[in-house]
Amino acid sequence: MVRTRLTPEQRTALRARAHAATVTPRVRDRIEMILLSDEGWPAQRIAHHLGYCTLTVRKLLHAFLDTGEAALSIRPPGPPKDTARRQQVTAALEALLDEERTWTAAQLAAALAAQDIALSTRQTRKYLQTLGAWRRTQRTLRHKQDPDRVATATTTLGALKKGRKRAALRSLSPTSAVSPPASR
Repeated sequence: MVRTRLTPEQRTALRARAHAATVTPRVRDRIEMILLSDEGWPAQRIAHHLGYCTLTVRKLLHAFLDTGEAALSIRPPGPPKDTARRQQVTAALEALLDEERTWTAAQLAAALAAQDIALSTRQTRKYLQTLGAWRRTQRTLRHKQDPDRVATATTTLGALKKGRKRAALRSLSPTSAVSPPASR
């Protein structure tokens, strides 16, 4: 049976921390587990009372005995962040983006692979998002449009919206009155 023994100061500090407004419910439950263990409750009864697995309670009690109040904080899962690699990838991406060309995420991933930095296209996009350098391309034909035809279409549309349909169509019609009818 795992049991914690708290000093009166520790008990008071934990109770005060449990009532703080910034404490999350999970941390509050962990504090409650420690306080109940200090009162002599076995891990199985604490788990049943708070709705946790018995193994979870035992792990917390052992961690509290080993590390103290550090066991109460919630640590993110997985390994710690590799800041050195992140800086290396960011520096390499910034150098590639400074070149005078347009890159796709797949092309950047291939260019990084040539520098012995293995990233998937998806990971490359995530790095580009953190740099603020990636956005989806927009599919448009604006660069292929004829400005004269755009102006004519805009004028026609404006006239149609105002209700001058016939006058606008006659004045802007590219065909003359002499042109032959269209054949079928």
